[in-house]
Amino acid sequence: MGAGAAGVSEQSFPVRRRFEVFEMHMVIYALVEESTHDDALATGKTVFDRLVGADPHASAVFDYHVTFDEEDTSVAGKARWGELPTAAPVDSDDGQDLLERGWEATKEEFKRNLERVREALDELSDEEIMRDEDLARHAFHQVGAYDGPTIFLYTEHGTGIRHRGQLDRLLEESEELWIVPADVHF
Repeated sequence: MGAGAAGVSEQSFPVRRRFEVFEMHMVIYALVEESTHDDALATGKTVFDRLVGADPHASAVFDYHVTFDEEDTSVAGKARWGELPTAAPVDSDDGQDLLERGWEATKEEFKRNLERVREALDELSDEEIMRDEDLARHAFHQVGAYDGPTIFLYTEHGTGIRHRGQLDRLLEESEELWIVPADVHF
């Protein structure tokens, strides 16, 4: 299936910021193994449902999600971020663009929080860190997070992709991998 098959042209997508966070919203991406666009979108929605706690066996990581096929919202999805594919094969131009955006955002957020941790260790006493001065403990938590606002890529099981080896392994082992974006509120 070509890049235009998901209803988006071959153009590059607009980016509001260096990475996908804007006013308590962010774009996250589910990587799912499916054979068709519709199946990929449905599986992606299942992943996002799990991440917002709609699955009774999952705890909420985000407040709600809006996929890019939804037309009935004026504050999320297309209304906030513009046109994105509803789902794209990872090996298509659109898929590669979405994958790069998700991975770059994950790296950038990790580096930002890691720098905050380093500064806290250099500048604060143990007691100040324990009291969470300058939100130091929050930065420690964010560096170690498995999901949530510092993780932008997720497997079809709702597991956050935290390092390049994990992403590369998924890319190598999957035969029909799709990427599905969603706007989430946190």
